[in-house]
Amino acid sequence: MSNQNLPVLYSFRRCPYAMRTRMAIAASDYHCELREIILKDKPKTMLIASPKGTVPVLVLEDGTVIDESLEIMLHVLQHNDPENWLLDKADSLRLIEEYDIQFKPLLDRYKYHVGYPELSFDEHRANTLPFLNVLNQKLENSAHLLGDNIQLADIAIMPFIRQYAFVDKQWFEQQDWPALQSWLEKHLNSSLFKYILPKFKLFNDGFRYEFPSAT
Repeated sequence: MSNQNLPVLYSFRRCPYAMRTRMAIAASDYHCELREIILKDKPKTMLIASPKGTVPVLVLEDGTVIDESLEIMLHVLQHNDPENWLLDKADSLRLIEEYDIQFKPLLDRYKYHVGYPELSFDEHRANTLPFLNVLNQKLENSAHLLGDNIQLADIAIMPFIRQYAFVDKQWFEQQDWPALQSWLEKHLNSSLFKYILPKFKLFNDGFRYEFPSAT
């Protein structure tokens, strides 16, 4: 599929930043042309649009480039927010900032611990625990991070908790985080998450998709 009138989204299936972006795009029914990439072979058109070479990248119809996932999420949800994910926008943004800036680097050191030998694997993991404890405490008091309804914070943070859990899934499931584990499982089994996670064929191989599907 090719439609020159649609915004173009460069995405990588397994990237948590791209996951949360695709979830917002799908939920808002913001149609774009999805171009699936692999990081070791980035399309020239993507690098021209955003030389920093990270995904996601959204190129609007007028050529405007948005190359930060949270900014893309806000852009599409301001266009259409049928689930009211922006209801507690200020609180969501504060929590997202904390986990993007403070938790994500610790997650990277835990997941890719071989590249950070200054601490042991267990020490890297220990540094992440306060952030998981906070989320579990929040979810003990409500169904979602900011109350009884899904908000922007849930969608923006969940892919990183998924990534964290999959570093050592057996260990994660053994921890005393029942509320967090249940919250994650519900998101992973949701129709929205399943919708955004198919294996798209690569743009460099000539494939592009309307996303969400028009059918």
